[in-house]
Amino acid sequence: MKSNPDTGAGSTDESRPPPQAPPENEAQRRRRRAVFLRELAEARELRARVQPRRTKERRLREALRMRTFRI
Repeated sequence: MKSNPDTGAGSTDESRPPPQAPPENEAQRRRRRAVFLRELAEARELRARVQPRRTKERRLREALRMRTFRI
């Protein structure tokens, strides 16, 4: 077996701490969150179009669950 010259003792990435990302301000965090929520909604719409029966079942189960907690 050949040994890989790139993997010598002490040269593993495990010994180095992960690079620190610069702290994010509130506007950047909100922008990133908005993008995430848009993509999540888009994925849910796609799933609803691709699997309409499962979506209908999920909606009925959720309605039943919500009905159980009403007083």
